Amino acid sequence: MANSWRRERWDSLRLLTPNWQTQLPGSRYEGADPDGFMTAAEVVEFVSGYARASAAPLRAQTTVTSVRPTDAGYLVATDTGDLCCRCLVLASGACNVPNVPALRQSVPGSIECFTPMDYRRPDQLPDGGVLVVGASATGVQLAEEIRHSGRRVTLSVGEHVRLPRTYRGRDVLWWMDASGVWNERYDEIDDITRARRLPSPQLVGTPERATLDLNVLADAGVELVGRWAAVRDGQALFSGGLRNQFALADLKMNRLLDTFDEWANESGRAGDCAPPERFEPTRVPASSRLSLDLTSGEIRSIVWATGFRPDYSWLDVPVLDRKGYLRHDGGVVDAPGLYAIGLPVLRRRKSSFIYGAEADARDLIAHLAGHLAASSPRR
Repeated sequence: MANSWRRERWDSLRLLTPNWQTQLPGSRYEGADPDGFMTAAEVVEFVSGYARASAAPLRAQTTVTSVRPTDAGYLVATDTGDLCCRCLVLASGACNVPNVPALRQSVPGSIECFTPMDYRRPDQLPDGGVLVVGASATGVQLAEEIRHSGRRVTLSVGEHVRLPRTYRGRDVLWWMDASGVWNERYDEIDDITRARRLPSPQLVGTPERATLDLNVLADAGVELVGRWAAVRDGQALFSGGLRNQFALADLKMNRLLDTFDEWANESGRAGDCAPPERFEPTRVPASSRLSLDLTSGEIRSIVWATGFRPDYSWLDVPVLDRKGYLRHDGGVVDAPGLYAIGLPVLRRRKSSFIYGAEADARDLIAHLAGHLAASSPRR
C-alpha cells in the first residue's frame, strides 16, 4: 500500500496540498496542524490506516501481469493467481514511469543521470555542478534543495505554472477550492487534452508555507536557462524564449488571482480575507546562456524533472491512443465495464489529488452500477 510514497519519493518531499485537504471517503486528517503538509511517511500511514479501517479485501505484494477482455468481462492475471470480473477500475495512476526526453541518449557517459524516482537527497549526487531539467513542482523543489547543499545548480525552464503558496492570507489551494476553480468539470474545459498535459504548479509544502518560484531560486544562486532543445557536438543547446515563458506564466497567474478576487467580491467573502495583492513579475536574467559544454566537467549530474507517464504495458485491451494514454470520457474507458480513476483532470481539475478522489469515485460508481444493472441477465 502507498508503494510510490514508500519507495519512489525523495526524502524531504511533502504533500503539496494542506493537511485539511487530505481526505478520503469517510476519513480525513484529524491532527493538530490542518494548515501543514504531510511528509511522505505520514502519507504512507494515512493511506495504510485508511486501508485498515475500511477492511477492503486487498491483495498486497501482488503484481498484475496482464488484463485481458473475456466474454464475461475481464481476466486479471497476477503473480499470486488470476481474477475474473465483470467490471474493472484502473487505479494505477499517471506517474508510473519517468518521462525522460530522447536527448538523454546524447548525454556523455561521464555525467550521472537521475530521475525523481531514484533521487533521494543531495549527497547522493557526485560533487560538482548539477543540471535540473524541468521547472514544475518537482524541478523547482529539487533545484532549491540541491543548491542549498552547496552545489552549483542550473535549471532548464520550459512551460510552467506559477502560483503563490498563500494569497490574501489563505493557502492558494483554499482559493482554488472555495472559488470553484478546482471543481470545474472536464466537459466544461475548452481544451481538455492540454489541461491534462499541463505541468504541476510551482508549489512546495513547508512548515513556513513558503512560496517557491523562479525569483526565489535566482536569489538563491540558481542559474536559469531556457528549455533544453538539443545536444550538438557535446553542447546542450537551450532555447532563447525565457522572457516569453516568464511572461506567459505571470499572465496566467494574475488571471487566476483576478478570478479569486472576483469570487470573493461576488460571494461576500472579501471581508474575511486580506486585501488583494500582486506579485513581482518573474525577473529575466540579464544574460542567459544558450549552450552548455557537457564535456567540460562543469556539469557532473543531471536530474530529469520532466514529468511522468503512465505504464499500461500489462493492459491487453485496445484502449490506448498512439501516445500510450487511455481513451476515456471522464474515467469511463473506451471498453465496456472498464474505468479509470486518479488521472489528471479525470472529471474535475482536482482529480489527481487525494482531495479529488471521493467526488470522482462517486460519479464512476454510479456509472459502474448502471452498467452492471443493464448487463445483468434478466430472470
